[in-house]
Amino acid sequence: MNWNHIDDWEQLRKKAREKWKNLSDADFDMIAGKREKLVAKLQELYGMTQHEAEREADHFAQGWFR
Repeated sequence: MNWNHIDDWEQLRKKAREKWKNLSDADFDMIAGKREKLVAKLQELYGMTQHEAEREADHFAQGWFR
């Protein structure tokens, strides 16, 4: 999967909040649907490697690109 930005971020935000409870509202505002920002936050808050965070983000967003 190759994505850089989710246009429906506000709609997806609720589901993302359920999955990643450590992300704050300010984090979600900063991420604004941008893949690289989500990956960086997952690395920072969950101690994931870049590869793990990319895989998590891509797996999560998969259903939104069909």
